[in-house]
Amino acid sequence: MHDRHDLTDEQWELLDPHVPQSTAGKAGRPWADHRRVINVVLWRTRAGCAWRDLPSGYGPWKTVYNRHRRWTADGTWERLLAELQRGADAGGKTWDVGIDSTVIRAHQHVAGAPHTPPSDVPCERLAVALEDFESTRARPRPGHTGG
Repeated sequence: MHDRHDLTDEQWELLDPHVPQSTAGKAGRPWADHRRVINVVLWRTRAGCAWRDLPSGYGPWKTVYNRHRRWTADGTWERLLAELQRGADAGGKTWDVGIDSTVIRAHQHVAGAPHTPPSDVPCERLAVALEDFESTRARPRPGHTGG
């Protein structure tokens, strides 16, 4: 599948040296193409859809989800951003960021979900909202028996 928003060859040349090397020749299955996975992660970011709703032309959603999660945990996304920023800073470009918070929604059941951070992602890599996890965790009220 090819989308008009997919990475161009020029953009991919900037990213390619900084993505983790393939696991070819090592135990286990070789990784799916990094470029395709990055394209679908960017597509999902633009579309704001659930992982399971990714277009099938990009491959299995679970492959993309697992790569995104692994790269978040090991700092790959941060390193890619730092390299891109470094290159732009050298060219004298400025960074402008726009966030449209009007489309951020949570399902009604999110309010009662357990608030346990994932164990496979280091705490320092989690969202800023989880920094004070221990202090904001729901605690039983005095005298409340839970019934």
